[in-house]
Amino acid sequence: MKDTLRSLTWTGKALRLLDQTLLPEQLVYWDCTESRQVADAIRILAVRGAPAIGVAAAYACVLALREAQKGGGDWAAISSRFHDACTYIDQARPTAVNLSWAVRQMRDVFAASAPEMAEENLLARAQAIEEEDRATCRRIGENGAALFAGRTGLNLLTHCNTGALATAGIGTAFGVFVTLAERGQIRCVYADETRPLLQGARLTATELMEDSIPCCLIADTMSAAVMRDRRIDAVIVGADRIAANGDTANKIGTYSLAVLAAYHHIPFYIAAPFSTFDFTIQSGKDIVIEERDADEVRRFGGVYTAPRRVPVYNPAFDVTPAELIRGIITERGVLTPPFADSISQYERSLSNE
Repeated sequence: MKDTLRSLTWTGKALRLLDQTLLPEQLVYWDCTESRQVADAIRILAVRGAPAIGVAAAYACVLALREAQKGGGDWAAISSRFHDACTYIDQARPTAVNLSWAVRQMRDVFAASAPEMAEENLLARAQAIEEEDRATCRRIGENGAALFAGRTGLNLLTHCNTGALATAGIGTAFGVFVTLAERGQIRCVYADETRPLLQGARLTATELMEDSIPCCLIADTMSAAVMRDRRIDAVIVGADRIAANGDTANKIGTYSLAVLAAYHHIPFYIAAPFSTFDFTIQSGKDIVIEERDADEVRRFGGVYTAPRRVPVYNPAFDVTPAELIRGIITERGVLTPPFADSISQYERSLSNE
């Protein structure tokens, strides 16, 4: 992916964010020097994608401490302002677990730091989270590609956006596509438009074209016909939160794809890093689903395509039951059913390090 499409860059003085709401027509960057600017960018989807949200939140915490220190006072006052800002960041969006995970990481670093080292330590941890995500994306790509070893002419289908615009690296599900394309194994990646905000059309299609990966854009309503007629080999999507039993929250429309894939006997895979797992919740019933502004459905690009007062239901995510998922591609390998067991083993393997 070209550097011009990087989701975020730390400049030393600011967190530079690519405004993804304006893609692909406009390439606009925000230089965020305040933590609230980053949190608001997350809220309006200027920066989006679970891993990228986590990285952005980590840098926002660095900015939060700088702001708190400018306010003066003793360390207790500075700490109070810092934690207030962290709470604001953490509340930017409710579903993507990477957000709260990153903020919790930064709070822990702050608590363990001497006052004179706090900013340096926070910045080091934010940079580490970013670098870890880059390495994690590459490993997810390799582990996902291993599922298709020896196969060529693959037709794959995806939903929403999971590439460099959604992460700090080559992407999660998209990272699998990049790796397979590098090995000459892909015939076509079919990308759903992903209504109502068209992340698939605006973002994934852009990334596929930029990386010269054979692709085809389809409307969400075409997925069943494409599965039937184009011999789809697998569906691979990302995740915003994964429960302990394998139930997975992802962009609205993912559940529909999983049901269609099961009907057509097509393997359905989730690609996600450790930070996307929420081991504190037992099932998808415990996942809070964000409901967004009705005008995201009523209009697009500032133009109303529906009656202005028509009632709208606009959940940003849905939950795919674990029984519809063939495997969860992680940086440690592919987790398989029964997920309650494999996810528990995955958690233990990481906590023992």
